[in-house]
Amino acid sequence: MVQNNQKVNEQINKEQQETEVLLQINNLKTSFRVEGNYYAAVDDVTFSVSKDEVFAIVGESGCGKSAMALSLARLHNMNYTRLEGEVLFKGRDILSMTPNELAKVRGAEISMIFQDPLTALNPLHRIGAQIEESLTYHTTLNAAERKERAIELLTSVGMVNPQLTYSQFPHELSGGMRQRAMIAIALSCKPDLIIADEPTTALDVTIQAQILDLLRHLQDETQCSLILITHDLGVVAEIADKVAVMYAGQIVEIATVHELFSNPQHPYTRSLLNSIPSAFNEGKRLKTIQGMVPTLQNIPRQGCRFADRIPWIPNIAHEEDPKYHKIGENHYVLCSCHKIFRFEGEN
Repeated sequence: MVQNNQKVNEQINKEQQETEVLLQINNLKTSFRVEGNYYAAVDDVTFSVSKDEVFAIVGESGCGKSAMALSLARLHNMNYTRLEGEVLFKGRDILSMTPNELAKVRGAEISMIFQDPLTALNPLHRIGAQIEESLTYHTTLNAAERKERAIELLTSVGMVNPQLTYSQFPHELSGGMRQRAMIAIALSCKPDLIIADEPTTALDVTIQAQILDLLRHLQDETQCSLILITHDLGVVAEIADKVAVMYAGQIVEIATVHELFSNPQHPYTRSLLNSIPSAFNEGKRLKTIQGMVPTLQNIPRQGCRFADRIPWIPNIAHEEDPKYHKIGENHYVLCSCHKIFRFEGEN
């Protein structure tokens, strides 16, 4: 698919580069070794993220979102991972950097917020020390200045008592407070790009809203770019500028957030939106997507990967070698099946 979609990828890049691009992904492929064979969990992905932009990647669990997020910061265990393509950050390819070059970028220019702060935070170190770690490595601040910066960060993320939180261990904090501490760590060196991998998954609805408001506020304030990985379309609608819908390792649709919600095209995108509970459907059976995301070894490598989940659509509607089709400005969809898609039971 790389060769067949090369011209379209170049056109996507050209349109997206009308604004100043911070991160450019070209034909990214992330493969994991399973029983001696490599299988692509991220397959020929191309997109760009502009400066001061919130770029959301949405899809079901198992579609490759987190694998891609970790690839962008090169955080995979390379003993069983193969990375191909380009991840150009400020024009430099992350995938070809030496370990020393990469260490200078991670934490300083690119930061990550993980979905489970309890496992991401070190249980043996106090919150203040974990915030100061990046400051020690990437700045020339002395001990007193690092502490002052840490408390300033804890205040900025909404900690009620930042002085107390500074001296606490992760297990002494609630889930929402731990996530705020993770955000403080990510912001410590004023990065240009933050990758947030399901940052609200483990939190209740009220805390989720607070964390989202905080992320959006801080992103506006610092003017950094934010890549938001999520399966929650409500989160996407609230915070994103641009959206990529991912399925079985591929981006099947990419558009601005307004365009995606007002004019969804790919059958998978439309199915996701159709499955959202609505007050207008009160008392009715919830709509679901038939089948499941295929396991890594069973992802079909030819044809439309979503075809098995919409069996009422004839095979002739799917392309043998799916290509991207331009729907509108900055709006692309993979495979021609979107032209005749209907939900099961519709005429």
